Amino acid sequence: MQTSTTASQQEPPSPHIQHLNDWRGETLARVRALIRLALPDVVEAVKWRGVPVWEKAGILCTGENYKSAVKLTFPKGASLDEEAFKTLILAAASLNTSSTPKRPSRSAAGARA
Repeated sequence: MQTSTTASQQEPPSPHIQHLNDWRGETLARVRALIRLALPDVVEAVKWRGVPVWEKAGILCTGENYKSAVKLTFPKGASLDEEAFKTLILAAASLNTSSTPKRPSRSAAGARA
């Protein structure tokens, strides 16, 4: 009988994400696991100086990391299902108005390094 594990437990860390040993790497690893859980046969590549790209019959999304942000870009995002887009916008607004911190503070991130 197969045990229940998350996608991140089943796969080795991605080398282009693994080098980010702070909250950005953790965030991209979590996103990668969710993408692979939703679409197990997704093709993962590294393009444009280390940007992770997930593809299936074209680019689905990219995962850029910046000093204070991790950004997912969906090249065809404006063409996504209207309900899914509204749900995403509502979730983003809810996160912005919640009292839960979005990521560890700089002092906490620095303490782990």
